[in-house]
Amino acid sequence: MLRKITMTINGEKRTLEVDDRESLLEVLRERFSLFSVKQGCSVGECGACAVLIDGLSINSCIYLAVWADGREIRTVEGFEQDGKLSVMQQAFVDEGAVQCGFCIPGFLISATELMEKKRSFSREEVRRALSGHLCRCTGYQKIVEATEKGLK
Repeated sequence: MLRKITMTINGEKRTLEVDDRESLLEVLRERFSLFSVKQGCSVGECGACAVLIDGLSINSCIYLAVWADGREIRTVEGFEQDGKLSVMQQAFVDEGAVQCGFCIPGFLISATELMEKKRSFSREEVRRALSGHLCRCTGYQKIVEATEKGLK
């Protein structure tokens, strides 16, 4: 069954018809070409598909698009401001936290969620917030350090 939904994606209000069974991941990638949203495990375990929904990091592969009706969705493509990387994106670059890049958008989503809470976090809290993401290239240390730098 098709349903008409309206959501705000990276600051732009969008209305479209979606199938009840379509995931938000499918809609963002296939309809809006937002390729920072990666399809990894498809079961909500790896974090590659994470997006901010009303400010919370959510795995879009297990979130139906119809649930996004009336919501604000942000992807990494929406983080830059005036052609410049966000504070958190720049911290990842500065700390060398970007390797193959497949998992990094998801990590940036969760790190940005922390940053937008505007409070201090212990290293353990940072690690816990990032724990829903899998990276096959690193031991996570540079990602944790980059997140901490972005939070300062």
